[in-house]
Formats: sequence, structure tokens, C-alpha cells
Amino acid sequence: MKILAALTLLAAPAVAAAQDRHLQSPNGAIDVTIGQDSATRGPTYAIAVHGRPVIDMSPLGLAFEAYKKLGPETNVTGAVRTSVDTRYRLIAGKTSIARDHYNELTLNLTETGGARRRLDIVFRVYDDGVAFRYRLPVQPGFTDLRLSGELTEFAFPADYRCWGLNLGRFDTSHEGEYDPVQASQVRPHNLFEMPVTCRTGAGDTSFAITDADLHDCAGAYLTGRETGALGFATRLTPRLDDPGIAVKANVRTTGLVTPWRVVMLADTPGKLIESTILTSLNPAPKGDFAWVKPGKTAWDWWNGPTLRALPGGAGMNDATIKAYIDFAAANSLPYMLIDEGWYINSGGGPVVYPGADIMTVVPTIDLPSLVRYAADRKVGLWLWANWRVLDAKMDAAFAHYAAMGIKGVKVDFMDRSDQQIVDFYQRIFRASAAHHLMLDLHGAYHPTGATRTWPQFLTQEGVLGAEYNKWTRRITARHNVTLPFTRGLAGPYDYTPGGFRNATPGTFRIEPQTPMVQTTRGQALAMYVVFDSPFMGVSDSPDNYAGAVGFDFVRAVPASWDETRVVSGAIGEQIVTARRSGKDWFVGAMTDETPRVLDVPLDFLGRGRFIATIWQDGASPTDVVATSRIVTARDTVTLKLAGSGGGAIRLVPIR
Repeated sequence: MKILAALTLLAAPAVAAAQDRHLQSPNGAIDVTIGQDSATRGPTYAIAVHGRPVIDMSPLGLAFEAYKKLGPETNVTGAVRTSVDTRYRLIAGKTSIARDHYNELTLNLTETGGARRRLDIVFRVYDDGVAFRYRLPVQPGFTDLRLSGELTEFAFPADYRCWGLNLGRFDTSHEGEYDPVQASQVRPHNLFEMPVTCRTGAGDTSFAITDADLHDCAGAYLTGRETGALGFATRLTPRLDDPGIAVKANVRTTGLVTPWRVVMLADTPGKLIESTILTSLNPAPKGDFAWVKPGKTAWDWWNGPTLRALPGGAGMNDATIKAYIDFAAANSLPYMLIDEGWYINSGGGPVVYPGADIMTVVPTIDLPSLVRYAADRKVGLWLWANWRVLDAKMDAAFAHYAAMGIKGVKVDFMDRSDQQIVDFYQRIFRASAAHHLMLDLHGAYHPTGATRTWPQFLTQEGVLGAEYNKWTRRITARHNVTLPFTRGLAGPYDYTPGGFRNATPGTFRIEPQTPMVQTTRGQALAMYVVFDSPFMGVSDSPDNYAGAVGFDFVRAVPASWDETRVVSGAIGEQIVTARRSGKDWFVGAMTDETPRVLDVPLDFLGRGRFIATIWQDGASPTDVVATSRIVTARDTVTLKLAGSGGGAIRLVPIR
């Protein structure tokens, strides 16, 4: 590892304030200009890539209660430059080794009058993006902080085509479609979940606006600028108990550091997917996380549960759970997830029924016995919980179930991103780590890179995933091939793939039990490569996998990776992703409703010969045609994808 640092202190503030400052990426392709607005005398920034403007001069600053602001009427009183180049290991995710390489500039600002409050703005520029955050130092006049929002904007020089999830409300599960939208159609009353992804139309530059390292603050949305000018403004989620503000804190001794605002940048949309900038912007983990083991899981909820072999019917009982454990063991799945219904008076989804108690198991299951039964078969059990029921007894529950041998928890229905929920995330991160429990958050806001700091936090929802096939027609192929370029940029997403009752959009039927999916078996296989989740669901009934063509790929594909390459991709149209685990490579290809023939150059393989096993769409949605051949890095595999289809390749070196 290598860290390079160069510090520059500007001792002449009056001269410095009159000049724009530039901060470039290590490779020189990205240039950030930091200046001062001539009217407000507040800080501004702009971003250019390869000399072409991507973000125009945009305001910066903080807003407090009663319309007070910090940013306007300030001068620069100091500046520090730093450069860092190091590498770090990720226990789970899209790569095992990530590079943290950036140039940094910290500006110290002081108001020209009044209380002469101080504000620092930290800028970092990577080869794949720009990040900045605000830092309020400890100072007289700041004790009980009441922050209402930010002045942060992202001004566009042109009417970009973007893709975003306009939720329009703060009480939300953060699930929906990332629809195309022109920048000129974004309005101040919109509330877009981050990331929002855009194409500039100049060269092939693509970018996404999102955030990183969220703690001690409130989640944020993107909204239209009040002036109606092109671009986005930032809006913080208000507190439930004090909706006039978003953040309150006593900063007498610690000050305040806001989350990073991030503009991910790449020459192609696919390169955005490969970026690790969000984990790089989060602190390194503290402690030993060798106990964290990514893996795939059997699951009893999405498919019913349905099991033909149980004459009494499947349900929340020992026989059902044992059958799913047996299925997991027989197919080398390391986990089985027991969903809602295992503790007394659960079953209300987001509603907490009177008497619900996470410390008391329903009488139809013997949980300690099931844990032992699973352990004998090398399967670990996870448990579902409503967050309110868990939060009431978190430490006691985690200690009890960890001692029993439970491996992880799926926590559901937070459905907000205000400061209180952000604080709950921090509590559950600390508690699950202390008790060696892995974590999956549902009803959750988008990821902000916390999987680096808390490696046990394997995945989260905040995605319109396969569960919606049980009651809607919204899970289309176009939606599926939009997700990697939008929600997927933020981090792992628990989409819960694996539907093997494949239908065309025309023959698809809404069925709450053992639901269909309106995409092909080939696309079902490809999801295990294209979608990023180190805790990956094998979500259908064991009945539907028995003897099914293509399930051999599901059994073999890993849930975490050493390297990721996006071979090709167009937002909402198609994607081809290659991922490496050890020396083996896996490829997933997906298309929208349009049939496609996609060439997959194998130049990512490196030296040697490989056995390529190829799964492609067949004559019907449930058909898969499997073939094998020997290939090298000089070869190209051509995949024929049906409409709403996909394909998969496994490449194993010949030793």
C-alpha cells in the first residue's frame, strides 16, 4: 500500500478568495473548479470531463431554521491539499480489492460579518467521480444545531436525459421504477431517490448523483431547482418529531460532518457499475470480521411456502423449515431464511400487532432444534424481524439468537430516511457486529457505502424487486435492465431473484402463491451475475427447481466477487456483466423486451484455455439450451437472447 500526501496552506486569504481553484483527478480527466458567486459571495463548484462541462457552476452551503444560511457572504481563510493512493480489501461485494486514489482540497470559509461563523468544505476528485461534504468545526455560537437543509445544487449546462425514481414522499419503502426523464421535466415538488443517472450527450460521458457515508444526519432526495433552471437541488428528509428541521445535534464538542455528495463519472454507463467510489468514501472497518460469510439462501416467503411433499401443507412449522434446510443442503446453499411469522403475533407486515414479541417463538416451531438440524447439514439460519419489534429489545434479542447459533437477521419496514432512522441504522450496525450477526435491511433507503465499514451488512432492499410479481405486472424486463445502471450503482440490492415459473409478458399471470415472472429462464440465470447482492436469494419453491434446466448454474454461481467487468450495456436496453471468483469467470447477459444477439469478447480472461458452459434462451420462456466449448481470451461468444430474455456463461480454466 502507498499513501502520498502533499499539504498546501494558503496564507493570503484575500488573494485566494479572488481566484478560482482547480482540483483534478489523478489521471487529469476530471477538473473541478471551486469559485465564488459574484452576487451572494457564496462558494460554488463546477465539473468538467475531458474539458467538457458536466456540472455548471452550482451553489454550496447549509440552511438552518428560520431561513438562516451559512455559505453566502464568506471568504476563504485557508486551504489544504492532499493526495492519497492506497488499496483496501472488501469482504463481500463486486470486488475483493479496491483502490482509494484521489486528490483532495479542503477550503476553510469564514463569514465576513455577523457571528463570523466558520464552515469547511472538503472536495475529493477520483478518476471515477467527484465528492464533497460540509464540516462544521466546534466554535462559539454553535451548540444546539438545527439544520433544515443544504444549499447544494447540481446545475446542468444542457437538457440531459436522466433516469430516476420520483417517490414524491418521505414515508416510503424506496421501491419503484427508475423512469427516463429529461432534466427540463424535473420540478421543485419532485423527490427523486438517489442515485439519479444521466447521459450528457457529449462524447459518451455518463454520471450519477448520489451520496456516501451517511450517519448522524438525515437522508436526502434530489428535487428540481426553485428557479426552474436545469439540474437538481438537494432536500433533506424532515424529522418526524420536528418537521421544520432535518437534523438536530449538540455540536458543542464534536461539530458536524455531513454525508458526501457524490457525482459518479464514467465514459460509458457500464463503467459506472464497476466503480468503488462509494465504499472508498466510507471509513475502514474496525475489528475482526472474518466470521462474515457471503452466500446464497433458500427462502420460504416468496413462493408461499409451497411444498408438494408435505401432506399437511407448508407453513410456519418444523416440517416446512426442515424441508427448506434439506433443499439448501442438497444444493450447497449456505443459508436458509425464515421469514415473517416465526415469533408470536408477527404477520402484520409493517403493522406491529399487540403482543408481538421477538423473544418468544411460535409454538409450531422448535427454533433451537432447527438451528441444530441446519448446522448438522452445514446450513446457517437467518431470521426476519419487523424493525420496531426488534428495536424494543435489540441487544437482548441479538445476544439470545446469536448464542443459539443464528447467522443473520433480515430487518424490515423502516420505510423512511429521516435522522431517527439513520440513527437506527447505526445502532443496528454496531449491535449486529458486536454479536456476529450478518444483516439484510428491507424497507430501506438506498445504500451509501456502509458495507465497507460494516462488512456484516451484506445487502439491503430499497428496490422494486421480484416480490412484486406476486401482485403486479411492474417487474418487466426493461425495469430489470435499468436497475444495474441506477439503483445498483449505490450498492447491493436484495432483488430476490430465482423465479423459475417463467412466462412471456402476454402469458404472465399474477399469482400470490408460487408466482410467475415475465422474463425467461435465461434472464433468471443472468440475474445472479448482473445483480449485486452478497446475500442472494434462491427464491422459488424447491418443487420448481427439481430437475429444472439451468438450476445447475444457480447452484454454481457465487454471491460475492473478486473482480467485475461490464462488457457492454445501454440503460434500459441490455447489459452484459462478467465477474470473477478465484480463477473462474461468470457472465450474465440480459435484454429488455427486444430480442438481441450480443457478442461477448472474452479478452478479460487472461492467459490459458477455459471450458465455457453456455446457457441461452430456448423456444419457450422456461427453455434453456446448454452447450460447452473450449475458449481463450482471443475468442468471442455470441449469445442469442429472446425478448425479455438472457443468457449465462461459466468459464473454468483448464488446469
